[in-house]
Amino acid sequence: MVLKKLGHVVLKVRDLDLSEAFYTGVLGLIVTRRMPGRMVFFAVPGSPNSHDLGLWKVGPDAAPPSSRQVGLFHVAWQLEREEDLRTFLDSLTARGVPVLSTMDHGANLSVYFEDPDGNMLEVTYEKPREAWPPHQNPFAGREPLSFDAARR
Repeated sequence: MVLKKLGHVVLKVRDLDLSEAFYTGVLGLIVTRRMPGRMVFFAVPGSPNSHDLGLWKVGPDAAPPSSRQVGLFHVAWQLEREEDLRTFLDSLTARGVPVLSTMDHGANLSVYFEDPDGNMLEVTYEKPREAWPPHQNPFAGREPLSFDAARR
């Protein structure tokens, strides 16, 4: 057996309508199917998949994610072009979405933020392999993005 790729991720949310508005408005995902009152399924525009993300309603009294619990740390969405990351960061700011951090990891440039339920999300640009830093771990970089200096 050989795995082909990661198929999709399902996140638990309190308010399905609020979360649907966030994922379509902030990330630009497209709703592919709904199970009213229970689940919403999304795809990246142009994706051939039935869905890339599912949201499962667990109700308003659900506990928030905790940094000290086992489980998912974050979900990353990849951009095609580096300049799109700056545009995306500006759009988060314009929408009032708090940015947790930005980082140049070496292999990729990343913007971190949370959805309405505190699930951490990352939007990232993967650098070409030849642009990765030589002689160091390409995942260990933690410097803020150069174009994020004004926000800090």
